[in-house]
Amino acid sequence: MARILAIDYGKKRTGLAVTDPLQMIASGLTTVATHDLIPYLKKYLALEAVELILIGEPKNLDGEATDATALVTECVRILQKNFSQIPVKKVDERFTSKLAFRSMIDSGLKKKDRQNKGLVDEISATIILQEYLQYK
Repeated sequence: MARILAIDYGKKRTGLAVTDPLQMIASGLTTVATHDLIPYLKKYLALEAVELILIGEPKNLDGEATDATALVTECVRILQKNFSQIPVKKVDERFTSKLAFRSMIDSGLKKKDRQNKGLVDEISATIILQEYLQYK
């Protein structure tokens, strides 16, 4: 089996998470500067088999699009252009940043470590992926 890759896309930073090859466990991969996302993915995908890319789709509480929704839509287009052999699926990412921050507190991270926004993005991508695996 190939891995599933999850993306928590942001204007400045993008969090990434992947499954193990058996698609049982979601793990944080890294956070990259958004402008480095495609070059990073090209290198990663040359080394690892990925069968699906999930990308968090930002929505308001009422399910309507946010200001960031257009950025994610453009990212999906770029992903499909560069990695046409891998399907890209949008998934609801509401509350993932709050859940990520909560998990950082619950795991005992110090306040200074919780201010690392890159870590929040990576944990958010992991939550997106874990939720997908639970409902799959």
